[in-house]
Amino acid sequence: MPLVETDWLERNINEVKIIDSSWHMPQTKRDGFAEYKTQHIQNAIFFDLDKNSKKDSSLPHMLVEVDDWEKIVSKMGIKKNDEIVIYDNSDVISSCRCWFNFIFFGHDPKLIHVLNGGLKKWIEEKRKVTNIINKIEVSNYKAHPQKKLVKNKISIDQNIDEKRFEVIDARSKERFEGKVSEPRKGLRSGSIKNSYCIPFNECLNEDKTFKDEKKLKDIFKSCLENIYDKNIVFSCGSGVTACVLALAYSLINDKYLPCIYDGSWAEYGII
Repeated sequence: MPLVETDWLERNINEVKIIDSSWHMPQTKRDGFAEYKTQHIQNAIFFDLDKNSKKDSSLPHMLVEVDDWEKIVSKMGIKKNDEIVIYDNSDVISSCRCWFNFIFFGHDPKLIHVLNGGLKKWIEEKRKVTNIINKIEVSNYKAHPQKKLVKNKISIDQNIDEKRFEVIDARSKERFEGKVSEPRKGLRSGSIKNSYCIPFNECLNEDKTFKDEKKLKDIFKSCLENIYDKNIVFSCGSGVTACVLALAYSLINDKYLPCIYDGSWAEYGII
């Protein structure tokens, strides 16, 4: 159950840990934490995607080392057996990246959910928000990285010849086909050889909820012969929207665990 609905969260609001992981593209000039301090779902803890990514890397949003992750999650007061609901107020559905991070570091996937429609849907339905930030009791979280869920550039290059997995890119068709310049400086236009493109927004309705199972199956059939394949790797610009596709794919293939090319085009496209 990667997705939960707003009515489910409202019923279970005191039984789960709630994370606000709103992150916005730099050009939007929006500050996720500033918005969180103004209003958020009751009991929500803020997860800063930029601060909680690898700091000694020129690449954006790379996974941190295991001991760093343990410190981050412990400071959030989260325990290994906690059920977690993650939401965002972002056009790029940044909650999915946080969802992936928890799964990669060994939290039980059955206990990690994304709120369908996020904060926007919650507010539109006139459900309760607050500006009160609860005091957190620090935990002692222990992580167990699932290294098979991340690919690096070497494995991506090897796969061009070996064809052990399919690579699906979440960027726009224009970026994937090299028809427009990349928004990040120092990157060439184009895509990974033999990869496919499903722009992440194709998996979403206008209100940013995920499309139903039948529509998602049709979308993934556009590039996969077998939509129940487990050897799928998702990529994008900086590792955020790849996770949107990974969650969408898990909605039609419940045996699939998200696998991401963490460097994505920010690494692969370096000139």
